[in-house]
Amino acid sequence: MSEFVTGHYGPRANDYVSSQTHAVGEDLERLVALLREETPGVALDLGCGGGHVSYAMAPFCGQVVAYDPTLSMANAVRNEAERRGLTRIRPVGGFAESLPFAEGIFDVVASRFSAHHWCDLQAGLNEARRVLRRGGLGIFIDTVAPEAPMADSVLQAIETLRDPSHMRNYRVSEWRRSLESAGFALEDYQPLRLKLDFASWVARTRTPALHQQAILSLQRATDAGTRQHFAVEADGSFTLDTALFTVR
Repeated sequence: MSEFVTGHYGPRANDYVSSQTHAVGEDLERLVALLREETPGVALDLGCGGGHVSYAMAPFCGQVVAYDPTLSMANAVRNEAERRGLTRIRPVGGFAESLPFAEGIFDVVASRFSAHHWCDLQAGLNEARRVLRRGGLGIFIDTVAPEAPMADSVLQAIETLRDPSHMRNYRVSEWRRSLESAGFALEDYQPLRLKLDFASWVARTRTPALHQQAILSLQRATDAGTRQHFAVEADGSFTLDTALFTVR
């Protein structure tokens, strides 16, 4: 399964570097505010994707490790960092569930819009806890599923139709349990919302036309409460729940 994920995203690295959905956001602004207070030495961007967390972290950290299972993603981050004149970013390839780092070497571990692609959320969080120094800061940001079963099921279905490498958008209650099980102490939880433009959302993953039509059909067929929760629009654009967890 891990190889399937990397194969799916390998050709799309530059799409994520240039993605405005990933390049901006209230969650990214809050991450920067936390880093201003922390002034960490060494930070890990876990599942860096297009590198937007790494670029945001670089001015505040002595070194940022941009870590991603997809080699082309890591290379794209390196190239973009060089273009921006950011010399503190070091790309490394590998999976969240098995980090090639010693215990307690990072002052900050941050992960944004990555965990819903991990094969094993608990294993990834356990590893993040292992490599974070005692008292270090963890920032985990991801799209999350509603607690309501119907809305949860619809979200998982359209996410998988759009991107077959999607694992799961976890509920906030699942995140809380997993963070606690990994040994983290939750300092803060921020619920946020993210509007997705349908056309650019499916273009970024090069979703086949048949799957696009299936997503639109499911959006129309589901119950009114679910459509309202996701603020589904006529063209298929909709709004997701996201969450920012700050832990130690």
